[in-house]
Amino acid sequence: MPRTRYDELGRFLRSRRDRVRPADVGLTPGPRRRVPGLRRDEVAMLAGASVEYYTELERGAGSQPSEGMLAALARALRLSNDERDHLFHLANRALPVEGGSASHLHPAMLDLLSRMASTPAMVITDLHVVLVQNPLAVALLGDLSVHQGRSASFLYRWFTDEDTRGIYPEEDHAPQSRSFVADLRAAVGRRDAGDTEASELVASLLEDSPEFSALWHEHDVAVRRHERKRIQHPTVGLIDLDVMHLVSEDGRQRLLWFTPRPGTDASDRLALLTVIGTQAMEAATSK
Repeated sequence: MPRTRYDELGRFLRSRRDRVRPADVGLTPGPRRRVPGLRRDEVAMLAGASVEYYTELERGAGSQPSEGMLAALARALRLSNDERDHLFHLANRALPVEGGSASHLHPAMLDLLSRMASTPAMVITDLHVVLVQNPLAVALLGDLSVHQGRSASFLYRWFTDEDTRGIYPEEDHAPQSRSFVADLRAAVGRRDAGDTEASELVASLLEDSPEFSALWHEHDVAVRRHERKRIQHPTVGLIDLDVMHLVSEDGRQRLLWFTPRPGTDASDRLALLTVIGTQAMEAATSK
């Protein structure tokens, strides 16, 4: 990438960092803060990058950022759609396909997620691609944002990878499968007829999963707005949860948050998970 392009990328990142207040992203300002906006280390933390790497980007040095890193920076800096596109142009990267793991996340939805510190929550697309998780969701489900290609869709992994179902009781598999397929048919129906992302996902599933194929040809349609989910966590045991969905206006993204199911011990288990997750994060940062 040309040097002037790197320089402009660095200046743009600095300008966006300066305008974001710590409270905007769920951080405590602290008593001796020298800058009104975010510090470099805070942006790096929010984007999942090293401080050294982010510092090099602001200085106009370093290597060309990946699509995933640019998407993470756009979310960390609460960029608008136009600003996100400009960031990709400055980095000489093609704009990502909407619906994939690098999809733009609306700042308002990200802001709401950042306020849900005491409950597992995440934002996914209508094709079940995870865009971002809060720390408790990672502690509960693992990091689901690492998958690429068609496997970025949790729905695709559900029907093609047995390990994906490992943390769910076997008796819950069949109803979950039926619910996933009905929800996907609704998502496909909402999209344009020429949408290749959704059609390619369906074609792959029809080819790779007899279970999906059988359910798909039943033509059931039902948007997942709330559901019961039982998760067999390796440390805290079986957690019985209610999952609520907040759907964006265009139906392309959803905020999911997990709450204890009434009449169960899920609240105590989530409290234990909070402690364990915090300890795990502290151990990771101390290495």
